[in-house]
Amino acid sequence: MFKIDKDGNRIQKISPRSFSELGFRERAHLQEWIANQPDSLGEDLLIIQKEFAGFSDTQERLDLLAIDKQGSLVVIENKLDDTGRDVTWQALKYASYCARLTTDDIRDIFQSYLDRNVPGANAEEQLCTFLEEDEYQDVILNKGVTQRVMLVAANFRKEVTSTVLWLSSFKLRIQCFKISPFSQGDDLFLTIDQIIPTKDAEDFMIGLATKAQTEVEGVEAEKTRHTLRLEFWSRLLTAMNAKSQLLRNISPRRDNWLGTGSGTRGISFNLVVTGEAVRSEVYIDTGASDLNETIFNALCTDANAIETEFGEALVWERLEGRRACRIKAEREGNIFDRERWPGMIDYMVEATIKLDKTFRMRVAEVSRTIGRSSAVPG
Repeated sequence: MFKIDKDGNRIQKISPRSFSELGFRERAHLQEWIANQPDSLGEDLLIIQKEFAGFSDTQERLDLLAIDKQGSLVVIENKLDDTGRDVTWQALKYASYCARLTTDDIRDIFQSYLDRNVPGANAEEQLCTFLEEDEYQDVILNKGVTQRVMLVAANFRKEVTSTVLWLSSFKLRIQCFKISPFSQGDDLFLTIDQIIPTKDAEDFMIGLATKAQTEVEGVEAEKTRHTLRLEFWSRLLTAMNAKSQLLRNISPRRDNWLGTGSGTRGISFNLVVTGEAVRSEVYIDTGASDLNETIFNALCTDANAIETEFGEALVWERLEGRRACRIKAEREGNIFDRERWPGMIDYMVEATIKLDKTFRMRVAEVSRTIGRSSAVPG
């Protein structure tokens, strides 16, 4: 650090010092500096307790406990000249302990702090003022897993910074502040710099962490879906094969659908399951949209007789904007709810057998009729 000498147009070095050589102590000095000037950490914070030890079955104490403008708890751990190896683990333990605290728990913790340090002050009033709420009933603190960690030290070991950077990739809000004392004559100075994430890169790092976490969650969710689908289709095929040979050559798969041919090229019987519905369908895709629609229209002319034979109303879809058309029997269902699987499977098995019985001969005849018509010279 340098001091600017405007008159001489020079800079003068201000000597770096260590806290130990200056005689400063962690609890008596650093903790008090931050407690009395919490915005030194770069934002508005409300200190609600010092040396907080309100954890069940443990004698551990966290240095400072605060809340931010969003009502999230902030665990602040202070170290003087060196963080030590275990500060990250220590702070994470404290954050996990604090995760269970309710809004009223936090109010009581804050009130005990005020009773010792600001006699007569009211915790509910100060919380409302800090969070800009008119009524205490509107105050919500410590929502979900929003707990934050701030580490303050003069020196951060590599094992600490490495761990912090890795944890940040999981969207944990953890910050490191480097504090440095300086002197010039009898004057002492202190700098507090956010080094992880650097202030300029904080939004960028949060964005990267969010993207990475979303991608991980997406991969894990897809693995779960694959496992569920394999199990669902295995059960469905067992039930189907006990009643019909229609799917005898089909194996379970990870996709949300199974299909088998109707005996007519370009027309298949498909079974589809999602988080909202299950369906069995006649799927028309010969490769030519005009031909698909012609077959669909021909079947539509016999819709009443088809639905009577099938035994329930069907959904007739031209699938505008797509090449294919389909006719489906559909019911509410949810692949993620195993308790509903038996009813879903029973419906799909019966619907598929009835679709085969109702449509197999019809689609073959429609296809032959259309083929003969197209062969007649115009």
